[in-house]
Order: sequence, then C-alpha cells, then structure tokens
Amino acid sequence: MLLSMEEKFPSLQNVYFHKTIETGRTLAIVVGPGDVPRLLGYGGKIIKTLGEETGKSIRILENGVDNRKFLEDLFAPLNIMTINTIWLPDGTTETRVILGRKRGAHSSLDVKALKEIASKVRNITLRVEYAD
Repeated sequence: MLLSMEEKFPSLQNVYFHKTIETGRTLAIVVGPGDVPRLLGYGGKIIKTLGEETGKSIRILENGVDNRKFLEDLFAPLNIMTINTIWLPDGTTETRVILGRKRGAHSSLDVKALKEIASKVRNITLRVEYAD
C-alpha cells in the first residue's frame, strides 16, 4: 500500500520504515529518525489516505528517540503533563502517564491499543491517567 502511494507522494521514497504494529482500530508506523515530518507533510494527506485505505487510526512513531518523545508522539494531540516510573513489588516497572484533557480528543484515542503499541515497540507497561 505504501509503495503505491510513493508515486503520489514522492517524499515517501526517502522514508525508512522500521515496522508497523496493528492493534484494534489503530495502526502504528515506526519510521527512522527524522522521517516523521515527511509522513506528516502534504497537509496531512498521507496520513489521511492511509487511514481511509486501512480503516484505522494512524500513529506515526520515530525509532531511536527517548521514551518521553515516543510517548508524546503516541498520545498526540494530547499533552503529557507528567511521566513517572512506578516500581512494583515483583521488581517490574510501570510507566504512569498523566495526560492533560483536551475536549473531545481523548474520546477518539483507543488507550488500550496505545498501551499495546507501547508494549510491543518499547516494552513499556503503561498506566494512563487524566489530569483533573
């Protein structure tokens, strides 16, 4: 599908596609460092076209960035207020993300799918909360 889009959007030829993760109604595309703007270009037409063709919500994530940047991209357009690491008694950790409220935006996010994506891409166990 992306190959057929290269003719319409030539900037895709310069994008390194690391991997994709599909979960629920969400498709995450992990691209190389610095490639996110190439996919978000054309006024968002590439993402819109991908979403229409797959029937999924599209998330573009950058490979090789720190966890904060990864989580900001994952939860966009919501603002992350706080990120904390919680150490559990069994020795594992969870990452608690507190999101700011943006009217209507959080209802369109599939938080369960985003947690699964974080687990598959970065091996991060998320606990998501919203600021009051």
